[in-house]
Amino acid sequence: MGRLCIFLFLSFLSVSAVSGSKRIQPWSKNPLYWQYKKRPVLLLGASGNDNLFQSPNLETHLDSLIAAGGNYVRNTMSDRDAGDVRAYERMSDGRYDLNRWNPEYWERFERLLRYTRKRDVIVQIEIWDRFDHSQRFWDSDPYNPKNNVNYTSAESGLAESYPFHPGLNRQPFFFSVPALDDNAVLLAYQQAFVRKLLDISLKYPHVLYCIDNETSGREEWSAYWVAFIREAAGDRTVCLTEMWDDWNMRSAMHKRTLDYPARYDFVDISQNAHAQGDANWDGILYVREYVRQSPRPLNSVKIYGSGARTHGGDSEHAVATFCRNVLGGLASSRFHRPPAGLGLCEISMHCIGTIRQIERCVRFWDLRPRKAVREGVYSSRAANGIEVVFFSLGVPVIYRPADSGRSFEVRWFDAASGAQTTEKVVVGADGVDLKPPYPRNCFAVLIPV
Repeated sequence: MGRLCIFLFLSFLSVSAVSGSKRIQPWSKNPLYWQYKKRPVLLLGASGNDNLFQSPNLETHLDSLIAAGGNYVRNTMSDRDAGDVRAYERMSDGRYDLNRWNPEYWERFERLLRYTRKRDVIVQIEIWDRFDHSQRFWDSDPYNPKNNVNYTSAESGLAESYPFHPGLNRQPFFFSVPALDDNAVLLAYQQAFVRKLLDISLKYPHVLYCIDNETSGREEWSAYWVAFIREAAGDRTVCLTEMWDDWNMRSAMHKRTLDYPARYDFVDISQNAHAQGDANWDGILYVREYVRQSPRPLNSVKIYGSGARTHGGDSEHAVATFCRNVLGGLASSRFHRPPAGLGLCEISMHCIGTIRQIERCVRFWDLRPRKAVREGVYSSRAANGIEVVFFSLGVPVIYRPADSGRSFEVRWFDAASGAQTTEKVVVGADGVDLKPPYPRNCFAVLIPV
């Protein structure tokens, strides 16, 4: 009987170890990228809304993404938009009871995790979204004291009106943790929400965790929730990060993630997507070099640009940013939802498909990005002699591969349309004249022959 118990215990440990190794985590051979089910993966995505779990056409959306070659979505836990369901049960008088869950909210969340796991689509969750708890959205928020039966303004420290932009970070909701306001009344409900989320999500191996959406909050807030999640996860592998709001990757705000690899398992540099052209490329290379001593995946769960807003750039900017992200060595890239981004549309699906076509020639984790060749021209090299050049402006360039005096097959890929052409070139002592056959945002893959 004793031997049988030992055998069963060892078998359990073996199964647990295998299960852990199959979870999404930094790739053991190159931790700048992710591995899932023990295999490296490049995460590419696009989706029509942020809180995807609330979408009524979820399966169709996911199937369209997969058909394009995508495997990555973002999901905020937001419930502020028309048609969304709230996390808490609403009483007959219209107020919410923060001690009682709305089952439909959590069923929608688990449905997302079931559907994405079945399709091997990685989900990056953002637990808190500052826009949920500010301005006009605060007026209907269940946490607003006037909207629940659980506490008053005096008891919770929360005002019934919060008209300020969340970027000002004045909302007491984000100061509840012990190192800040030590607001035990509010924190208890926040803890219960996160604990309920984790009761569902920790069962799934394909989930990444981000504490906030583009936050300007205090470092103590993020650090508290990282520790809270790790304690709840126990021996299960969880990968966490924070998304800071500063558009400058060199700012002190981003050092909160970059300087703490033991706290944050990956780095989200979505705000670098606001940078244009060479500045966008330089931001990628800067962060990549910064984490060289403690390499971690670099994610961009949001790529801005659609032309529908005064900021964020146009659709050409979005396509160029997506391409630079992948060529520059980011582990994930996803087109942001409309109107701030392209979402899942014909252009974004072509872009994802183009990257998958290039992967048939060379894996992006085998490439080493270089400084910009010239304005609008960016390149990466592989040890086997293959080189990939990206032209955001379609301007010809005299390009000098590492190997001169030999022939190359050049495969051209137009990112936004998916079109392809091929030519043969011979590289002379001064390099080779690469003339893009497409007006903007195309790749040249140089393959030695």
